[in-house]
Amino acid sequence: MRILIITAGSRGDVAPYTGLGRRLLDVGHQVTVAAHPSFEALVGGCGLEYRPVPGDPQGLIRDWARATSREETQALTRAYADGLADGVAEAAAGGADLLLTAFGPAPLSRTAGEAFGIPVIGTYLVPAFATGQFPLPNARSTDGLGPEDNLAAGRDVLRRAEGVFAGTVARLRARLRLPASAPSAPVDIRPVFHGFSPLVVPRPEDWPAWAEVAGYWWPARPDGWCPPVELVDFLQAGPPPVFIGFGSMAAGQGDRLSKLVAAAVKRAGVRAVVQAGWADLNGCGANVLAIGDVPHDWLFPRTAAVVHHAGAGTTAAGLRAGVPAVPVPVMADQPFWASRLYELGVTPGLYRSRTSPPKPSATRSRPACPSQPTAAARPNSPAGSPQRTAPLRCSPTSAQRAPGEAASPCCCPRLPEALCRSEGGLAALRLDWA
Repeated sequence: MRILIITAGSRGDVAPYTGLGRRLLDVGHQVTVAAHPSFEALVGGCGLEYRPVPGDPQGLIRDWARATSREETQALTRAYADGLADGVAEAAAGGADLLLTAFGPAPLSRTAGEAFGIPVIGTYLVPAFATGQFPLPNARSTDGLGPEDNLAAGRDVLRRAEGVFAGTVARLRARLRLPASAPSAPVDIRPVFHGFSPLVVPRPEDWPAWAEVAGYWWPARPDGWCPPVELVDFLQAGPPPVFIGFGSMAAGQGDRLSKLVAAAVKRAGVRAVVQAGWADLNGCGANVLAIGDVPHDWLFPRTAAVVHHAGAGTTAAGLRAGVPAVPVPVMADQPFWASRLYELGVTPGLYRSRTSPPKPSATRSRPACPSQPTAAARPNSPAGSPQRTAPLRCSPTSAQRAPGEAASPCCCPRLPEALCRSEGGLAALRLDWA
């Protein structure tokens, strides 16, 4: 089967689909990922075919910051959306038997699928259906919400998401000679599979039957990847460092943030690995190493803690590694995932938000966690602070290790063994029906 995956946005919006694509490739499908040009090397390096989707999200953020009027901002957004629509249509026109779409471009993917007769399945990385159990990520208000308020907040999120592409979808339908219709929304696609673990966000009981939670799609490592020599040397030269990275946040603020990071590292008396990200952070001081993109599944288990922006993928990688997390959420879905870290008890009580869904019910069936004794409270730990249990260790598969890398364990404190495994593959997506 020829499977086309369409996504758009930052690296965190693309990397999980390399893992999903590799799983599908391994079972015999032909897999193509359509994404922005800056991710061509990432997609191709993971052994997947690539189709371009115009757009530079990092540049768009910079242009928004420089815009002098709301009209200018709207014009920039429309130009980006129209370019994205052209790319989605051209990618679909290249041929496919099945189209898997991320949440952002879903209305465009649905339109293209309709035009070219390709079935479309939603593969979303964040909760995408309103529920009474919690407000969706990006909710405008999260204080004092009950079930009805949660539903209203979630529907507002979805209305705003639909509005982003409403005009673009209309223009795309006209271009593809489709009849005019009501605006298309991500929730109009069915079925939908969510690429996060039900152990992190349990599936709400009031979701439609065709909306499922499949498990994480762990990013694939590029073929032949090896860690940079300077990083290996730095890790071996002292105690495990703290990882600091803000992903696609704070574009253009590298100098200011780098000075803040250097001061914080010096004050804490730790070593740090700083990931440049879109902010273009740099290393300052003998105990700080600046790096580019490095697979988190390799790096995080070798760190003492991770300080990050609480993006969905980085949050998942930190949980998988089993190291303490200090989330620094800024926008979008980040407060939602930061709140989940707090609720799961794997981060200090530095961040608390009402955006978090409830903890899994004690009566909910959960996978067993063999050989995971509960650790005693750490000496001198403050009362009420979250306690970590003894980590469950499991060796990464050979596909997850760099050539020559030993089977060093990943640690999963307080979470079942299932979270260590590569969830969300072919069986979870139920693609065997086709």
